[in-house]
Amino acid sequence: MASIDVASLTFDERLRLLDDLWESLSHTPDAIPVTRAQREELDRRLDDLDREGPIGIPWDEVLRRIRAHAK
Repeated sequence: MASIDVASLTFDERLRLLDDLWESLSHTPDAIPVTRAQREELDRRLDDLDREGPIGIPWDEVLRRIRAHAK
Protein backbone atom coordinates (compact mmCIF):
# COMPACT_ATOMS: atom_id res chain seq x y z
CA MET A 1 0.00 0.00 0.00
CA ALA A 2 1.27 3.47 -0.85
CA SER A 3 2.08 5.80 2.01
CA ILE A 4 0.74 9.36 2.04
CA ASP A 5 2.31 12.18 4.03
CA VAL A 6 -0.97 13.78 5.04
CA ALA A 7 0.79 16.73 6.70
CA SER A 8 2.27 17.73 3.33
CA LEU A 9 -1.16 17.98 1.70
CA THR A 10 -3.03 21.24 1.39
CA PHE A 11 -6.31 21.65 3.20
CA ASP A 12 -8.24 21.09 -0.05
CA GLU A 13 -6.19 17.99 -0.86
CA ARG A 14 -6.89 16.55 2.59
CA LEU A 15 -10.61 17.21 2.17
CA ARG A 16 -10.54 15.53 -1.23
CA LEU A 17 -8.68 12.54 0.26
CA LEU A 18 -11.22 12.31 3.08
CA ASP A 19 -14.06 12.44 0.56
CA ASP A 20 -12.41 9.74 -1.56
CA LEU A 21 -11.94 7.52 1.49
CA TRP A 22 -15.54 8.01 2.63
CA GLU A 23 -16.81 7.30 -0.89
CA SER A 24 -14.75 4.11 -1.08
CA LEU A 25 -16.29 2.89 2.19
CA SER A 26 -19.80 3.43 0.84
CA HIS A 27 -19.17 0.78 -1.81
CA THR A 28 -18.96 -1.93 0.87
CA PRO A 29 -21.41 -0.92 3.63
CA ASP A 30 -21.45 -4.44 5.08
CA ALA A 31 -17.74 -4.10 5.88
CA ILE A 32 -18.39 -1.18 8.23
CA PRO A 33 -18.94 -2.49 11.75
CA VAL A 34 -22.05 -1.39 13.60
CA THR A 35 -22.28 -1.69 17.36
CA ARG A 36 -25.24 -3.33 19.04
CA ALA A 37 -26.41 0.09 20.31
CA GLN A 38 -26.20 1.55 16.79
CA ARG A 39 -28.14 -1.41 15.35
CA GLU A 40 -30.84 -0.99 18.03
CA GLU A 41 -31.12 2.74 17.26
CA LEU A 42 -31.36 2.07 13.52
CA ASP A 43 -34.06 -0.54 14.15
CA ARG A 44 -35.95 1.91 16.40
CA ARG A 45 -35.83 4.61 13.74
CA LEU A 46 -37.01 2.19 11.04
CA ASP A 47 -39.89 1.12 13.31
CA ASP A 48 -40.81 4.80 13.79
CA LEU A 49 -40.72 5.33 10.04
CA ASP A 50 -42.94 2.30 9.44
CA ARG A 51 -45.40 3.49 12.09
CA GLU A 52 -45.46 7.23 11.33
CA GLY A 53 -44.35 7.43 7.73
CA PRO A 54 -41.81 9.94 6.53
CA ILE A 55 -41.82 13.20 8.47
CA GLY A 56 -40.04 16.42 7.83
CA ILE A 57 -40.14 19.17 5.28
CA PRO A 58 -39.70 18.48 1.57
CA TRP A 59 -36.58 20.04 0.05
CA ASP A 60 -38.63 22.33 -2.20
CA GLU A 61 -40.32 23.80 0.88
CA VAL A 62 -37.02 24.26 2.71
CA LEU A 63 -35.59 26.08 -0.29
CA ARG A 64 -38.71 28.27 -0.60
CA ARG A 65 -38.47 29.25 3.08
CA ILE A 66 -34.77 30.08 2.79
CA ARG A 67 -35.37 32.24 -0.25
CA ALA A 68 -38.33 33.98 1.39
CA HIS A 69 -36.29 34.65 4.53
CA ALA A 70 -33.37 36.05 2.50
CA LYS A 71 -35.54 38.74 0.87
